[in-house]
Amino acid sequence: MKAIVLCAGFGTRLEKDLQNDSSGQYKHLIGVPKPLLPIGNEPLITHWARTTRDVPDVDTVYVVTNAANNDKFVTWSKCWPKVKVVSDGADNNETRSGAVACIQLAVSDFSNEDDVLIIAGDTLFYDDFHLPSYINKFNDFKLKDPDANMLLYVTCLDEEVHKYGILETDMKGRVMGFLEKPQPEETTSRKEDQPLKERDATGMFIAYLYKRWPVYAVEISGRFDVGGLETYLKCCDYFADRKTS
Repeated sequence: MKAIVLCAGFGTRLEKDLQNDSSGQYKHLIGVPKPLLPIGNEPLITHWARTTRDVPDVDTVYVVTNAANNDKFVTWSKCWPKVKVVSDGADNNETRSGAVACIQLAVSDFSNEDDVLIIAGDTLFYDDFHLPSYINKFNDFKLKDPDANMLLYVTCLDEEVHKYGILETDMKGRVMGFLEKPQPEETTSRKEDQPLKERDATGMFIAYLYKRWPVYAVEISGRFDVGGLETYLKCCDYFADRKTS
């Protein structure tokens, strides 16, 4: 199994928050890629590096970054033998390739016979998450159907649905419908008017995938999505007293 950690974003919302922070106590974080932000006593991505290091199923971890931050991730990766850093070549937010294109960039480097684990580089799960258990669930699905795919989800409040998405599943957990960041007036579809939006939203990939191959949804207890300063601080608070992920 190959793991892909998506780290090619430019964190524009967080950068804006840091620039506008009147306290000045977070100015040292300006210019730090979100996956390299300190969480607990180590960078966010290190939590994932350790987790995948201890899982025999995962033999290589591809970290897909951009040209502007490539050297920072290469320096970080020297302590992690499983990690291979790949750059999408983008040097600013306007030329970014998008999450889906970054997945393809990494996949093109290895055999299409390998299973693939995709991780958002600005996301951490609650500390009850146990990766080997979920890999076992995935393997169980594959025993029943060799073409099976699996995604993890958390339940959000109704008023937050527009930030995330809506999954529809059958009694067996198979995804039967998906809306990426739907607006209140939307019911059966969501139009995208810019190609980059489609390439930059992993939800669009899910919407493509479930119509062609079986995709099963498995719930986890919770996650932190470090989008801006507020969510970053919430994540920091959660892991403040935890020395390992």
